[in-house]
Amino acid sequence: MKALSLFGVCVLAKLLILAGRHETVALSGWLPIAYVWQDALIAILFGLLDTALMRLRFGRALGWFLYSIAIAYITINVPVTRVLSSPLSWSMIGAARGTLWDSIRYHASTANILSMATVIASGIGLPFLLRWIERRWDISIQHGKSVIAQAGLGLALMLMGPIAARRVETMGLERNAVVALVTTALPRVTARAGAMNVEEWRQSPLSDTLRLEDLLSAPTQDLSYLHGTAAGHNVVLVLLESAGARYLKPLRAGADPMPNLTDLAKSSLTFDNAYSVYPESIKGLFSVLFSRYPAMDADTATYARVKTKSIAAEMREAGYTTALFHSGRFDYLGMRGIVENRGYEIVEDAGEIGGNHESSFGVDEGATVSRSLNWIDSVPRDRPFFLTYLPIAGHHPYETPSPGPFPEQQDSDRYLNALHYADESLGALLNGLRARGLYEGTLFVIFGDHGEAFEQHEGNYGHSLFLYEENIRVPYIIAVPGLLKEQVRVTKPISLIDTFPTILDLLGRQPPTGIEGISVLRNVRPMALFLTDYSLGFVGLRDDCWKYIYELDSARSKLFNLLDDPNETKDLSSTFPDQIDLYRSHLIRWSASQKALLSSKQ
Repeated sequence: MKALSLFGVCVLAKLLILAGRHETVALSGWLPIAYVWQDALIAILFGLLDTALMRLRFGRALGWFLYSIAIAYITINVPVTRVLSSPLSWSMIGAARGTLWDSIRYHASTANILSMATVIASGIGLPFLLRWIERRWDISIQHGKSVIAQAGLGLALMLMGPIAARRVETMGLERNAVVALVTTALPRVTARAGAMNVEEWRQSPLSDTLRLEDLLSAPTQDLSYLHGTAAGHNVVLVLLESAGARYLKPLRAGADPMPNLTDLAKSSLTFDNAYSVYPESIKGLFSVLFSRYPAMDADTATYARVKTKSIAAEMREAGYTTALFHSGRFDYLGMRGIVENRGYEIVEDAGEIGGNHESSFGVDEGATVSRSLNWIDSVPRDRPFFLTYLPIAGHHPYETPSPGPFPEQQDSDRYLNALHYADESLGALLNGLRARGLYEGTLFVIFGDHGEAFEQHEGNYGHSLFLYEENIRVPYIIAVPGLLKEQVRVTKPISLIDTFPTILDLLGRQPPTGIEGISVLRNVRPMALFLTDYSLGFVGLRDDCWKYIYELDSARSKLFNLLDDPNETKDLSSTFPDQIDLYRSHLIRWSASQKALLSSKQ
């Protein structure tokens, strides 16, 4: 009785999740099996457990207690999956703490509350309904033959389910909430040391024939003449929170939510195809500060143990005074272990900075900029400084202290206003340096830590779960006031992991051993590599015009030609099978080698 009721609740929850999705749910005869086989698996396992418990003294009560827990967990996952296209994973549970309370509260909509109430009501009502059916038609759902029939149907679904799932692309929505929690706790990649060196991982595996040179973007731009042109300069490193390239005017967007950044870009290096290594702030910050890749299945504590020298430590050894100021909170997702005792003389977050406006995620940007400028005032003028500024404006739920210039009709409008607020703070920092006579002697490296998605691909909301352009392509601007008289657009793909060696290249210094980035000034055209494992496991690359994404869980590939299809709507994987094989093999070996390297704590 309880097992059958649980199966019914799981199916109802799945229907509520899939309601309104058109692209995600492709009609097929395999569709029902693909979406419910894991629910059948959980129901059968629960039924076996419940039967075993019935032999105990309080087994019946314990069975109902476990049933209630299961219903509650399924209920919680309905709004989560409706918003994020994924049940809770281990990574998502780790992120769902007090810092995100404002975002969680924002999604307490009427539709989500009603969907949860519907699931709870079904969990309560189905056992009574099944009992009434038994009495009304004088049948026994728990009778031996009935149980055998139910188990047989469930086993058939379980056996056919994996076959169906390979024939129907589900984007992970077929996963039962319990199954998702279990599978995301298991390793997806086996660590294996790779034979390739740092630069070989970034070289395209395609032959000259397969590269289709007539489709490639502009030829390699040699920026090596800029080596050492910022020697002796102060350095300001700004990681703009959730700033996607597609929304900003320097990257050819229609609107201009960040006019100060736009003005700065008019006399800077502006990179059209810059990619985050991982679409999440903490692991992305690790890739920037250490010029090292995150790895599949690795938690933040692993990154805290890495022995590679950070850019702050390198700058401090070069005689720079160093500081990092963050409008958010270091305790979120273990950021403290990445930034403390890593070469920064001062590291302060919202708790130390304080502010005029506080949210669950941090403090107002004005307070952080003021603190940064006050610190700059304390640095002796005969010593250069290295300042890292980590704002939070741009993070969901896109709150701002005052209204912005964009009418707020939907979340993307709120987001543009949040970017505008971040830009005001950036402008205050730039103006503060101008007022102090330090602007002309400062190297600015400003970029988004990752993008932000608003259903450009159905089910893609936020940033952490997918590797589409809206998730990982970011603005990237290098400005040395007085050096460039006009904007220099750079089209080759670059990675945020390249930031560390690029700064040293501009300062005329050599990079230390152990880093994995490549200076963007070099006359090479490397691939950008990226991954995410927040829910499904994805690895991907950008190779000139080609963008490739591989899903580890389902072994599905997607290939896009971004010159012809910048919005990633036409999957060409079936058209270029040889190219797919080379990319897939390269990424599997790369992800295995990175996991081995990170596990070694080097």
